[in-house]
Amino acid sequence: MDATAAGSDTAFRLRTATPGASLPAEGSFNPRLIEIQNFDFFYGTNQVLHGINLDIAERHVTALIGPSGCGKTTLLRNLNRMNDLVDGIHHRGDIKIRGASIYHPHLEVIALRKRIGMVFQKSNPFPKSIYENVIYSLRVAGVRDRARLDETVERSLQAAALWDEVKDRLHTSALALSGGQQQRLCIARAIANQPEILLMDEPCSALDPVATAKIEELILDLKTQFTIVIVTHNMQQAARISDHTAFFYLGQLVEFGPTSRIFTSPAKKQTEDYVTGRFG
Repeated sequence: MDATAAGSDTAFRLRTATPGASLPAEGSFNPRLIEIQNFDFFYGTNQVLHGINLDIAERHVTALIGPSGCGKTTLLRNLNRMNDLVDGIHHRGDIKIRGASIYHPHLEVIALRKRIGMVFQKSNPFPKSIYENVIYSLRVAGVRDRARLDETVERSLQAAALWDEVKDRLHTSALALSGGQQQRLCIARAIANQPEILLMDEPCSALDPVATAKIEELILDLKTQFTIVIVTHNMQQAARISDHTAFFYLGQLVEFGPTSRIFTSPAKKQTEDYVTGRFG
């Protein structure tokens, strides 16, 4: 697989026989930032994704929709190779970022995950202070410079629309925050490393309508900085916040296109039946 390209400002670093080899650096807008190519995925002998071909544009929100068990979360978790942690998995096909394979044998997977943040269905703050939650990855990386840590905390919480609510209690427990605040804290933690891509797996499913509205507003703000891929069962949410929508059914990509078209004039009857609530 080709993973050539160079430059000191790289998105991901590879250890290869060629010094300095890397995945391509961030640059101008890319309509095919992520390329999923003829991708099959298996848990043991059970095939859960079938020949997925999908391009995801940079600094857009792409929604993955479909009934439970259709494979959308499995695909999401493959984008940062989280499924590598599951025994017995294997795949065919490829996933590329800026034209370079995330399955290159010399790819540093940790570096990949630094550039692709993830927010889960249920908020999962660590039993630490708000401050320590945000800078957790920097602590692990050995960063000790107080000014840098302070700047990261403020920048990340500002970006997550949480700073004004917690700036006077940064050193109190994150577990004392409301559910919606905890999820925004998890978003702040995910973007502290300044990733290029942000994955969201039903981030509002456990939240009330008020907290959900805040997260949706935040997503629309964040897409100016990050490429966002979100799994959602909420059709109204997908219609409100996404630029493109991919509809999955039984492990297959049924239809993909601009969200406005998918919800108003889909090409496939199966898509129309799903988005109008006739099944699912």
